[in-house]
Amino acid sequence: MNCHKTLLILFLTISIHIANAQLPDKVGGLITADRNAAYISKTENPHAAFKSIVDKESTFYVPSAVNAVNYLDNRPNIPDILTWDPNFAIVSKSLDWGVTSGPLQFQKVGAVKRHGQYLTVWKRDRKGNWKVHVRTEVENYGTGVKSDLVYSEPDDSWYLKHRSKVRLQQREEIITQTDELFSTVLKANTETGYNEFLADDVRFYFPWKQEMEGKKAVLDFLKKERIVIETEPTGVGRAYSGEFGYTNGTATVGFKDKTVKFNYIRIWQLKDDYQWKVILEMMFER
Repeated sequence: MNCHKTLLILFLTISIHIANAQLPDKVGGLITADRNAAYISKTENPHAAFKSIVDKESTFYVPSAVNAVNYLDNRPNIPDILTWDPNFAIVSKSLDWGVTSGPLQFQKVGAVKRHGQYLTVWKRDRKGNWKVHVRTEVENYGTGVKSDLVYSEPDDSWYLKHRSKVRLQQREEIITQTDELFSTVLKANTETGYNEFLADDVRFYFPWKQEMEGKKAVLDFLKKERIVIETEPTGVGRAYSGEFGYTNGTATVGFKDKTVKFNYIRIWQLKDDYQWKVILEMMFER
């Protein structure tokens, strides 16, 4: 048994090394951090995996927001088995901020396997290690074709290096104001809001639905299901280099026969036309 376990660990280690060796250096470092945590979860346990990537500023949504360190120290009732693999990753030019997301599977011993999607916003600590800033999950049926890994390697172009805390806060306020405008349009018409503020290549995660890719797929889903969404931003963050950011908040989602309270998180990118667009959104019940 010990020999088999040693061979399995060796095989997984070699597989991860080969996969990571094919990635660009900058975004590859973040993908490696995420995959290493997934490796710990698979070979040890999910609790050890999460402890390896959180610090005192990390937040988990479970589904309400909690301090991740306090949550884990209280030995929560987390799955016995948890596996995940990123299929999307971005890193800022300043290399201090990034995002990964992808499918996950989880299971309690003796229970059926369940499926979902995770989303992690990462920040680098003072030692240069990637740590979770915000992590969220949404459950689905695990159907559909698995998407290939899509990532974006930051270029070496110049960016303005602000030192003033006031100026940095003002830059975050720009994203908040954009999300507030998005929310205002949604109150008038859901489809108009999403058509205006989603990037063409957006990824959309919604409970019990497979990952949606592309604005057309999202708009078709909203129209087909006759979903009405209203949102209210409560939090914001932005990469130091400025081209990426996130907002999170609360949402009221109207279906054909009911209304449900949700949380949401949106990942924003400043496009070449200087317009902020949502490149990833996750809705999850609160």
